This record gives sequence, structure tokens and C-alpha cells, in this order.
Amino acid sequence: MTFEAMWRDLAPIGRSASSGGYFRQPWASAELELRAWFREQAAARGLAVHEDPFGNLVAWWGDPASGGDVLTGSHLDSVLDGGAYDGPLGVVSALAAIDLMRERGVEPARPLGVGVFVEEEGSRFGRACLGSRLATGAAAWEDVAGLTDRDGVRLGDLVTGGPPTPWLQQVGQFVELHVEQGRGLVDRSAPVGVASGIWPHGRWRFDVTGRADHAGTTRMEDRADPMLTYAMTALAANKQARLAGQRATFGRIEAHPNGTNAVPSRVTAWLDARADSDAALADLVAAVEKQAAERAERDGTRLDVTAESVTGEVSFDPPLTAAVAADLPVLPTQAGHDAGVLQAAGIPSAMLFVRNPTGVSHSPEEFAETADCEVGVEALATALTRLVS
Repeated sequence: MTFEAMWRDLAPIGRSASSGGYFRQPWASAELELRAWFREQAAARGLAVHEDPFGNLVAWWGDPASGGDVLTGSHLDSVLDGGAYDGPLGVVSALAAIDLMRERGVEPARPLGVGVFVEEEGSRFGRACLGSRLATGAAAWEDVAGLTDRDGVRLGDLVTGGPPTPWLQQVGQFVELHVEQGRGLVDRSAPVGVASGIWPHGRWRFDVTGRADHAGTTRMEDRADPMLTYAMTALAANKQARLAGQRATFGRIEAHPNGTNAVPSRVTAWLDARADSDAALADLVAAVEKQAAERAERDGTRLDVTAESVTGEVSFDPPLTAAVAADLPVLPTQAGHDAGVLQAAGIPSAMLFVRNPTGVSHSPEEFAETADCEVGVEALATALTRLVS
């Protein structure tokens, strides 16, 4: 099946009729349908599929060995109301690359796997790259099994979990193809590029506690309103990030009791912060927290900040990146990826990017031209051929 045919198969799954965006949260109906689709595609190619205790899938071309295997792939889940390409492009391209390699008569001397890591976006249980973190041991099952989604469903009730299985220990190299989440390749007039590394980034939960009260009868000066503290904190994040040339975003907020005619008793918001160095990230978050604490004191509210996940700076493996790059442009990324988790765990990793003409991602407007995607498949097949030959 061609790249275009596979892409048409996936296009309607989990797509919103109103926004055109995708809702492919892990272990929900759309994502489960995608996982079934992946198993079918693997079976059609004679690839044996393994699933680990956390829900990660890998389809093997050749029998997994005791070390030195090559892995490619990405993820199938999406952010809420996300784009079509973030994640699935890497999975579809990996299958298409195998088809192309077979057409060229490639007989791999090393096993080649196509991986699908689960909960990469953290859109259901709030932990980005959760599947790859569990598989590498970067996250412990006992620390995340009790995580709940917005409906109160426990992660431990969906998958068996347990200690990591050794399947990643046999992987010697990982190459992930992904749609670019910016305009670097547009500016370079290139359809495909290679990542040099990933900025440090993380998620922090800001809990602001105040006092519930009547929206009409309570004088403004008598309130302990956590929404005011949060509002100033969101502005502080914008200001501090702009001053430092970094990134800070409050994209999720919950107010309690969430009534129109009531002063809230608590506001919980999640900060996504990214910077070009570990020190710059720490300084950015500290600056935002400082302003938030000062505002909380003024408002008579209480602030608690919890780091839910923090990932340090990642530089991809130089020899592998050079082998994958050939004459392609090399650029950094501010987005987190499973490849970064594997690299940090000691598995040499590299990334290919496919041009995104709008530069928009995590949105229904995310896009890539089919011609550019096919160039990406070609680049991936060429890189994988070098690695398995």
C-alpha cells in the first residue's frame, strides 16, 4: 500500500466534524482503532508485532537480536483537537520506507523495528512521552500507575504495567521522522531536514487556592480570588519568556467550583516552559513563580507549584545524525519527542523533519505536502538502508 493510500486510511479516524482537528487520546476509541490499523499493516507486510506492558507496539522486520537492532517509528496519539501529522506521519512513513526498501531489494543484515510509543503527547494522563519513558526506565510504573485522566480513569486500570521489558535494550539506533513544528525548513527552502537536538522543557502545575464567595454581594476588596492571581501569572509567563527569548505557555486551566456567579475557591493551571539551555529554563520558571507568589500575597491567596515533568537538553547522537543527514539542513527543535527520551537513555537517536508550510502544529492547521512527505520517506528509507546493511 502506498504512502498516499495509508494516509487516506487514517484521515477520518478521530477527526472532529466541527473543527477538522483530531482527538486521538491514548486507549480511547480513535487511538485504539489506529493501533488495530497498525497491526493490520504490519501483518500485511509479514512483520511480527510485540506489545510491551505499557502499550508500546513494535513491528519487526527480521527476528529481534540481542543487540544492535535498528528502530524507527513515532506515535499515533494526538493533542486535543490536534493536527493529522504530528506522530502518525512518522509511523506511516516508516511502513512506506520498508516498502521502498523491499522494492529496492534490500535484505537487512540487522533487524529493523517500527515502533509506536503510547501517550507521547501527554494529552490524557498529563505526562509527555510517557510510553517511551516507561520503556526506558526513565519513569517508574509505581509512580505513574495511579495517574488519572479528566474522567477519573486510572492508568493502571488500562494497562498491566510493571517493570520495563528488555526489548529496548536490544535497540542500537533509533531514527524518528516527524513533521516539523515550525518554519525552519520553510526558511531554508528544503522539504526535509535533520534535528540537532531538543530544547530543555517541562510542565509545572500551579495550584492557586483562595476563598469561594458570591460574585455579586462580595465587595472586590473583600475577596481572595485565585483567578486574579492566575491571570497575573499568565501575563508574567508571557513577559518573562519574551524578555528572555524563550517559550512559556499556560494552555490548560481548571477553576473550582467553575460557576459563573461565584468567586472560585481554587484555580489550577499548567505551565509549559521551554528554553535554549537548562539554566535558562530554570531561570524562566523561577521568574514566573516569583511574580506569581508576589501576586498571591497581594490577593490573599496561596500558591503551590509542582514540577510534573522536566526534560533536560538533548543533543542527538552526532555520528548517527551525520549518517542520516547526508546533505540535509540541520536545525534544533523546541518540541519534545520520543527520540529525545531514547537518546537520554543512552540509545543513539536521530530525527528527520518534513517541511510544514504553515509552521503551525498542535492545531487542525498542521499540514505537510504529499510531495514533501514522499521525499521524507525516501530520506528515511535511504538512512535505514545504511543502518541495517
